[in-house]
Amino acid sequence: MIKVCKFGGSSLSDSNQFLKVKKIVKSDPTRKVVVVSALGKRDKSDYKITDLLYILHAHIKYNVDILNVWNLIKTRFIEVRDSLNISYDIESELDNLYKSLNKNISEDYLVSRGEYLTARLMSSYLDFKFVDAKDLISFDYNGKLNEARTEKNCSEHLDLTKGIVVPGFYGSYPNKDIKIMSRGGSDITGSLLAQAINASLYENYTDVSGILAADPRIVKNPKAIKEVTYDELSELSYMGANVLHEDTVYPVQKLNIPINIKNTNEPDNPGTLIKEESLDDTNLVTGITGKKNYASITISRPRMAGEIGVIKKALEIFEEYNLSIDHVPSGINSFSIVLPMDKIDHLKYELISSLKEKLNSLVILDTDLALVAVVGRNMKKRVGLSGKLFTTLAENNINVKMMDQDPLELSILVGVSNSDYENAIRVLYDSLVK
Repeated sequence: MIKVCKFGGSSLSDSNQFLKVKKIVKSDPTRKVVVVSALGKRDKSDYKITDLLYILHAHIKYNVDILNVWNLIKTRFIEVRDSLNISYDIESELDNLYKSLNKNISEDYLVSRGEYLTARLMSSYLDFKFVDAKDLISFDYNGKLNEARTEKNCSEHLDLTKGIVVPGFYGSYPNKDIKIMSRGGSDITGSLLAQAINASLYENYTDVSGILAADPRIVKNPKAIKEVTYDELSELSYMGANVLHEDTVYPVQKLNIPINIKNTNEPDNPGTLIKEESLDDTNLVTGITGKKNYASITISRPRMAGEIGVIKKALEIFEEYNLSIDHVPSGINSFSIVLPMDKIDHLKYELISSLKEKLNSLVILDTDLALVAVVGRNMKKRVGLSGKLFTTLAENNINVKMMDQDPLELSILVGVSNSDYENAIRVLYDSLVK
């Protein structure tokens, strides 16, 4: 039984946070694999180390003096080392990096040093073995993850007789040049390692005690979700919930490895458990989320219902413009195509003209659309839920512009005006979750 633990930047912002991480890891001998992000913000006015490294690279590129930025980076790492009496020669690493700061330095390599140096300090602090992510996570030259080579690397380099620390956020191309992931990529590193060793649990530590049932910037003190399925998480994440990097779930889901979202600052809080199935039927609705600024393109023509292939023709037009589609709600003689407004803003007139010409139909563009997703595995076959949802919105003078429900009854999607978005989430939370 082996657990993989990933600690985000907020869990590693200073020496006090390092102390918390060590206490968590050492309290459970099955926590053998630790993945770390770069040092995060200590307070709202502070910088993440990753941001400072991006700034440093920009300064180098545009011939701006780098000394102030470099000293900020150097000071942060040395302060952590000295405060905890870590016996690691961080100065040598930093000096070597400083000597390499010229216009030829790869941005990916430079930015990855945040995770690399944080992992070096943490491995020494925990007395765990350091294993470089470039020797584990492998990408093809087109930037695509090579799963087979990654699994092979892990089987060769992960000796779990002793605990190990791995920097997140990056891997390497076949020639070993560094390739960073998109922001939040350390989540993926942890997931891939959990898959490679068939871990019993993947613990993802951050600064919140699990996933919340709604955005706390909209709903005051929303409930934490105790359990959520992989499918529910996909729905919530796709519709805007800031939970995990979107590519995190797939590697562990394949092996049915649960993910536990936990809080480094409240380690005894159970957080949120993500798994394939859940028997917990406490809550009818798991969570409510959404996004603003969608476009809805409605195509309408009399007697459309009996025509074969009209939706196919419309979708082919969107394909010609290389546009992916989010939703296709339909009626008898009309259907709508819904996608983010920013995807079509630069070509909306050309697109509408093409649809009118090729489909010989009335085409209406609505650019004032927000989508609210009500997600819950326990909503299936619950009589009256949709009625309660629409009654709640009507009582609060919120007009429903569209509605779509997935075939598995896992989510109900409601379209409202952008100006009604926040209020719609608040009143639906109060009615269906609170």
